[in-house]
Amino acid sequence: MFKRLASIVLVTVMVMSFTECSQISAKSRKGQVKYKIGLMTPTVSQGEEEYRAAEKIKKEYGEMIVHQTFPDKFTTEQETTVANALSIASDPDVKAIVFVQGVVGTAAAINKIKEKRPDILTVVGCPGEDPTVIGKAADVVSFQDVAGMGLGIVKQAKKEGAKTFVHYSFPRHMSNELNAQRRDGIRKACKELGLKFLDVTAPDPMSDAGIAGTQQFILEDIPRKVQEYGKNTAFFGTNTAMQDPMVKMCVQEKAIFPVQPDPSPFVGYPTALGIKIPEDKKGDVTYMLDQIKASISKKGLSGRFSTWTVPLNMMFIDGSVKYAMAYVSGKTKGKADKAKLQAIYENYAGGKLSVNNYVDKSGNKFNNFFLITGKYITF
Repeated sequence: MFKRLASIVLVTVMVMSFTECSQISAKSRKGQVKYKIGLMTPTVSQGEEEYRAAEKIKKEYGEMIVHQTFPDKFTTEQETTVANALSIASDPDVKAIVFVQGVVGTAAAINKIKEKRPDILTVVGCPGEDPTVIGKAADVVSFQDVAGMGLGIVKQAKKEGAKTFVHYSFPRHMSNELNAQRRDGIRKACKELGLKFLDVTAPDPMSDAGIAGTQQFILEDIPRKVQEYGKNTAFFGTNTAMQDPMVKMCVQEKAIFPVQPDPSPFVGYPTALGIKIPEDKKGDVTYMLDQIKASISKKGLSGRFSTWTVPLNMMFIDGSVKYAMAYVSGKTKGKADKAKLQAIYENYAGGKLSVNNYVDKSGNKFNNFFLITGKYITF
């Protein structure tokens, strides 16, 4: 009788312990109820900054984060993008999916997700598709204020001594409304501030020439432009793959580099300047800013290179995931809570950011599409 009673007590204790463990495991370290957040980023070869930021946040939250990557040739492999996104959505514990960068195919993936899981919150950072298309598909969209960047870029270039401004892009990028608005803003600002503006077509990295063809063009064209227009020439390119050779050649030719299309100290500078990043310093913004400043100063080029103090795509990953967590936990006012999102971003940035809503050409305001402007730092 005693043994039977003891067995019952033991079983009861085990059940209670299992239940308690289950309850504990059903909560994250942050004290939130059990759920998962999906995260899609480029691969290391297409977007190392975003990939490393994803690694960092997965390390912070563990199994709560389900990380998938876009295919390298995302423009021609949209079916793979959709398939990867749907594989995340097939897990019933996934309550939100974050896409940074929102490459071509993201809107299609979100639309497919909504067909099967309309409950999932979809958050996009740095979209590469038409803003009205992604704005209608996703629940929340964040992007640098591309259209509004034009004047700021030219002001920064002039501050650094520029008399000529070269804008590199290609038709695929220029078909994007925001990219076109930024280019037009740069052209207008150049006219107002007295800079000569050159609109130069470069090879598309998604064409047969590939990334290598685009980079080779930049490596060859910047010296030609400096020879023709002088060292007080500022260079800007709309594609991430252009940034490494652009910084390298601006250093070599003692030209001016005001900012990247996706402003960040991690874009272009580390490779071009040969900055080695120790394992414990990966993703360390302050460390990278200090290393760039020291390198530029050593080369005698202080005051001619700059970027924003906050790496936006890294901020979009960290902030979007934390915003998704806040939404799932019932801590936002609806799906697109501007005040909450801004507070999360500013916490990451360590200061105030300008956050405005996107308005399309017809004057339609998108209450779920937020445009972010950071602050310049000159090296």
